[in-house]
Order: sequence, then C-alpha cells, then structure tokens
Amino acid sequence: METKEQTFKNTHHGHAVKRIRHSLGIKQEVLADMMGITQARVSNFEQKKVLEDEVIDKLAKALNVAPELIKELEEDPVTVIIENNRLDNNSGSAYNYIAGDNIINNPIDKIAELFEKLLEKEQEKIALLEKLLGEKK
Repeated sequence: METKEQTFKNTHHGHAVKRIRHSLGIKQEVLADMMGITQARVSNFEQKKVLEDEVIDKLAKALNVAPELIKELEEDPVTVIIENNRLDNNSGSAYNYIAGDNIINNPIDKIAELFEKLLEKEQEKIALLEKLLGEKK
C-alpha cells in the first residue's frame, strides 16, 4: 500500500494577492476600480489568510492570473519570520530574536538559512508562473 506524502503549504491568500499586485505594478485603488469595489475592501482582502473561492476568482480575473496561483503561492519565509517574531526586550540587545521557544543570540546564521530558503521559494514561484503562462498560451 502506497503512502501519500502530505506536505504543509504555508499559504496566505491575501499576501499572495498583494505580492501578485505588486509584481504587476498595480495599486490597490486601481485593482479596486477594476473590480468595482473600494480600496479599503482590497486592503481587507489582502489581510485575510483565507479568502472564499468566489473572491479569489474575482481577484484572479482582475489580475489576469489563474486562481490557483493565489491559492497555492507560498509565503515568503523572511516575511513569516519578521511577522511572527519580536525582539527580546529583556535581553537588552537588538541582536536577539525569538524563534518559537528559542532565543537566538546571533541571527546571521539564521538569515543565511532563510535567504537560501527564499531563493528556493522564488525558483518554485518562477517555475509555477512559467507553467501557468505555458498553459494559458
């Protein structure tokens, strides 16, 4: 019997929309006009981790991308670290940060590791975009 390996994807629909929008050089106001909604509504969508399929479809159509790109685009590892960590105020040092339950005293090694992961994710993103572009043609 085969075991299907299940991998956890770190996705955030709103952040994916924002990244795609930025990549295309489109402002929230322009996207809002294209969709017939307010800029505040676009901002609200970009803050949500999970968006309804109907909303994703409308955003994808306005951005001229496949809905799967919004659903499957993984978070940038550096962004995740920055958003989920804070400085350890008790240490008196700006060179400490908290990673889970661990206090990291020298983040240089962690930054190098994250940079490698970032490059890997960017390569995956490029491959996915090329695949979607190829399917669209």
